[in-house]
Amino acid sequence: MIDKGQRRNSPTLQGRGRGWGLSVDHLDRLHGFAREMRNAPTAPEQKLWSRLSRSQLGGFKFRRQATIGNRIVDFLCPQRGLIIEVDGDTHIDPAADARRDEALGIAGYRVARVTNSDVMTNVDGVLTLVLETLMSLPDRRDIPHPNPSPSGEGLAFER
Repeated sequence: MIDKGQRRNSPTLQGRGRGWGLSVDHLDRLHGFAREMRNAPTAPEQKLWSRLSRSQLGGFKFRRQATIGNRIVDFLCPQRGLIIEVDGDTHIDPAADARRDEALGIAGYRVARVTNSDVMTNVDGVLTLVLETLMSLPDRRDIPHPNPSPSGEGLAFER
């Protein structure tokens, strides 16, 4: 069943703002995989999420296993554009992680990487690092959109 105005046969960049140049089917698979990851978190992810959820850290909201383009990130603070990646045994290629971080940086995000060991043995230190990083970043709501609407569109009407 198709909902939300999605047309599976629409060109890649259409689809009600879901964009990123990905097909609706690909995005659906990606979101499904992220949902599976949220339902089966690793112990370090679960421990960190218990301290980040419900705006517990400085009032900042976080999403877990959020999709950005064709990537799934462990934790995302959309207000500041901070991504927290909890690296375990699957992160064995630092060059691949660096390329991924660079691509996310070009998209306007900052990536902070912590290890499973850091989260499990020093979660307070990790939270201090995350909060300091959040406080050093500008609020994304204050940054102008790179593609503003044409002159006159989207402006409030005066009465």
